[in-house]
Amino acid sequence: MTRGPNVVLLVGVSLLGLAHASCARVQSHYQLPQLAVADPSFLLTMEAYTSSAHAGNLVDLLLNGDQIFPAALDAIRSARKTITYAQYFYEEGQIGLELAEALAERCRAGVRTHILLDGFGTLLMPAQYRDSMTRAGCEVSTFRPLNPLVLLSPFGFGRGNNRGHRRILVVDGRVGFTGGVGVSPKWLGDGRTEGHWRQTDVRIEGPVVASLQAAFVEKWLEATGNVLGGELYFPPLSRRGQVFAQIVRSSPAGGSFSMYTMFLLAMSSARQSIYITNPYFLPDDRMTLALTEASKRGVRVVILLPGAIDNRIVRQASRSRFGPLLEAGIEIYEYRAGLLHAKTMTVDGIWATIGSTNLDTRSFALNDEVNAVIYHNQVVGQLEKIFADDLTYSRKVDLQRWRNRSLFKRLLEALSLPVRDEF
Repeated sequence: MTRGPNVVLLVGVSLLGLAHASCARVQSHYQLPQLAVADPSFLLTMEAYTSSAHAGNLVDLLLNGDQIFPAALDAIRSARKTITYAQYFYEEGQIGLELAEALAERCRAGVRTHILLDGFGTLLMPAQYRDSMTRAGCEVSTFRPLNPLVLLSPFGFGRGNNRGHRRILVVDGRVGFTGGVGVSPKWLGDGRTEGHWRQTDVRIEGPVVASLQAAFVEKWLEATGNVLGGELYFPPLSRRGQVFAQIVRSSPAGGSFSMYTMFLLAMSSARQSIYITNPYFLPDDRMTLALTEASKRGVRVVILLPGAIDNRIVRQASRSRFGPLLEAGIEIYEYRAGLLHAKTMTVDGIWATIGSTNLDTRSFALNDEVNAVIYHNQVVGQLEKIFADDLTYSRKVDLQRWRNRSLFKRLLEALSLPVRDEF
């Protein structure tokens, strides 16, 4: 397909996504257990609804393109046996070219490399990037390729609106990366520049990397019909640090809403603090209730959202729901230094999650997502310090000013009704 038709299809599928998401729902969660994150039974309960946790991991936080891309490129260039790489968003630019060349070089060196690109998010990726990797011997596959028939997906034809939103890089089965980064010039820099994204990802070593690899291979099987396994992909993994961690994945098209349950359990189990950073914040009524109840029982709830965003409809839909949150004493800030794309949450200084998941119905009911979950005071403390630093580049939303917003802004919020009413 040429770039022109690609753009038309991209716009069409974007509009389709808004319409289709209005019919999407997660499984109802009426009652939640009375737990605190610090309770020994909290982890066991979380594992029951998500995945097994593993001790002995090393977790490094990576901030923005300045840290994320060099670390990922170093890992790729060090690969000796295998590389598995899943990406939702990939477009033209120097970093995209550099990444494609690094992967191609390892393929020419004999490293078994499997690259999974989402059919929607990488629609505008230059064909020469993919061609260069394929010619070098990389296996490159598209997750749910797009074609004009995808416009019929709301009527039961195919699963074109269920996207592969996971970001995964695993090298030699031993070093893993995940988070929300995409491949684009807008992710470069330090997250403090207008037009560039503020991002947080993680680099992981230790036993939990096998779970991250599992999140890749299940989607590779779905896309290609091929099963990856054996010691090249799942080598014995020794302890590398002191961090207790999980990899939580969800695939609503396959019936798993574990990500939604994870967030609700963590919110309802907070006793001191909840600090949320998320670019697409459209919680449903049940999640809004969990946050307002936490605030009413004395938990400090602070939410950091974008001041500017790549989807203005979503921003207006999000702002239209600020009232109940602000009235419950929840603090909301809007990031001003750049475009906010980090997706993190910390609870009580001892629990945190970092990943691809937005707090909206698309992530919970349509997309395949993956998040790392961390149980470690020091790493969570680092995230809290990063959060506090981001607040210094943000503006607090005032309840009275929100109530007195202009008729024009209220009109924009009303026009966002199809998005808002997904929930």
